[in-house]
Amino acid sequence: MALITWSDSMSVGVSRIDKEHQGLIALINLLHSEMLAGKSKEALAVVLDKLVAYTKVHFAGEETLFRTLNYPAMATHLKEHAALTQKAVQLQSDLKAGKVMISAPVLDFLRDWLTNHILKQDMAYRLFFASKGVK
Repeated sequence: MALITWSDSMSVGVSRIDKEHQGLIALINLLHSEMLAGKSKEALAVVLDKLVAYTKVHFAGEETLFRTLNYPAMATHLKEHAALTQKAVQLQSDLKAGKVMISAPVLDFLRDWLTNHILKQDMAYRLFFASKGVK
C-alpha cells in the first residue's frame, strides 16, 4: 500500500509542478516499499539520494518561476525550500553515517513534509500562477 496517494486536491494547477510532485510522491512511496521489503541501508540510501536530488531540481524550477513572475511571497517560500532541503540533506548524511535508519517515523516525516508543503505553501501560489496564465 502506498504511503502517499496523489489526489486532485493536491494539484497546484501547473502541469509541470504537479508531475514533479507526483514524482516526489513516487520516490517516497518507493522508499517506503523498499523499507517494508527489508532492503539494505545501502539500497535505501540510493532511493533517498534520488529523492534529495529530485527535490533540489523541483525547488529550483519553482524558484525560477517565482523570480520570473515576481511572486510576492517568494522570500518566505524560498526560506521554506532552504529549510526543507537542509533537513533532507541532514537525513541523507545521517543515514550514510549510520546515525539514523529509514524507519516509520522517518517516512512519516517525509510524508508530512511533502503533503504539508504542497497543501499549504504550494497552494498559496496556485491563484497567483493562474492569474499569470501559468498552466
